[in-house]
Amino acid sequence: MHKVIITMALCAMVAGCTSTPPLYYYGDYNKAVYSYFKGAEVTPQEQIQALESTIQKAAARQQAIAPGVHAQLGMLYFETGNADRGTAELIQEKSLFPESAHYIDFLLDNRQGDAP
Repeated sequence: MHKVIITMALCAMVAGCTSTPPLYYYGDYNKAVYSYFKGAEVTPQEQIQALESTIQKAAARQQAIAPGVHAQLGMLYFETGNADRGTAELIQEKSLFPESAHYIDFLLDNRQGDAP
């Protein structure tokens, strides 16, 4: 009888340990942001490639991309001189995460102020 109770308790514990899948796909996002702020020997173009790859992998997995990925990508595009693509990525971030609208608008306004 004790073996049955112990077995049932173990089964309940194992069943309780299952986790839900993550809401967002992060891929190499954290690594790219860390490299960006650390000033590591990773070029902006390499960071762009890592983030583009993360977005493609999220789509392939049919998972939502994590908040901030498009914003970071947009900032990198601005840094490399591609203002049109940078603007498009910031607008994409704002459309996916409307709660970021004030911050994204701030970034866009500052970028427009940088224009010659």
